[in-house]
Amino acid sequence: MGHEYFCLDAVAFFSDTCCVSKNIFFIGLILAASGLVSPPIALAGGLIFGFSFIHPFHIEAKKLSKFLLQASVVGLGFGMDLQQVMQAGRTGFVYTAASISIALLLGWGLGRLLQVKQKISFLISAGTAICGGSAIAAIAPITNANEEEIAVSLGTVFVLNSVALLTFPAIGAVLHMTQTQFGLWSALAIHDTSSVVGAAAKFGTVALAVGTTVKLARALWIVPLSVGTAMARKSKARIQWPWFILFFCVAAVANTYVHIIESAYPVLKHLGIIGLTVTLYLIGTGLSMKTLREVGVRPLLQGVFLWIMVATGSLALILSGWIHL
Repeated sequence: MGHEYFCLDAVAFFSDTCCVSKNIFFIGLILAASGLVSPPIALAGGLIFGFSFIHPFHIEAKKLSKFLLQASVVGLGFGMDLQQVMQAGRTGFVYTAASISIALLLGWGLGRLLQVKQKISFLISAGTAICGGSAIAAIAPITNANEEEIAVSLGTVFVLNSVALLTFPAIGAVLHMTQTQFGLWSALAIHDTSSVVGAAAKFGTVALAVGTTVKLARALWIVPLSVGTAMARKSKARIQWPWFILFFCVAAVANTYVHIIESAYPVLKHLGIIGLTVTLYLIGTGLSMKTLREVGVRPLLQGVFLWIMVATGSLALILSGWIHL
């Protein structure tokens, strides 16, 4: 009887805990979607939830965050001027090509030095060089990476994304960076598009425009890297094309030249900001102690060292005037 009562109490406790975690998750989700909190605050709230509770909707939140990120970037396009987008994209394309090549070489060297498994090392390097989780998701099937290798790579990138989103605006303010400088630095040094947009939006509207545009130019390199990887490995895996970048450009064209429904553009831009805030909250909830344990020491060290090299190197070149728009 005692054993049965213990089992019943354990089931009741787990059920109550699960119910509490669901309620707190939805309260945080509603707050993130309300427009009352900033993207960094939403991310911080998500991180607190992720480290405090077992995620009741882990798979669903992951799928939703991926869709919301792409939709939010398109929404932000309705606040962009096409000429500004083309100028930043044309100049940023050269910088991103150089930075991606250097990051991949450095990542390869660090991976060998730290004896990180080859696939994990390549995924972390690609995620750091191009656009974080999106690059990893696109390249992982081509390399035939298993779930553990993908989880380790994504975990490393997401942890560093969170650090960048919370620290970059403060660093930019201390160094008295202009909005253009900060937007360019964020685009070249932060992994995921969501974190670039979140950090740049906190710094200012010009930083947001520059950061988003240059970051999307950087994200375009998913395609040639995926094709090159597939050719090198003779893989027949389907390449995931970043279609949302095309829709972002269409939105910028509409905002610049199509004035019939211009009253709707501020609303769509605001929805993009709300979507981004919710995306960052969802990303935060997906991080946990389990994620950190899965990452392990060596891949995390590779990711940290590579990120520091890319961030400090690009920052020094921007502040010295070697990289500019």
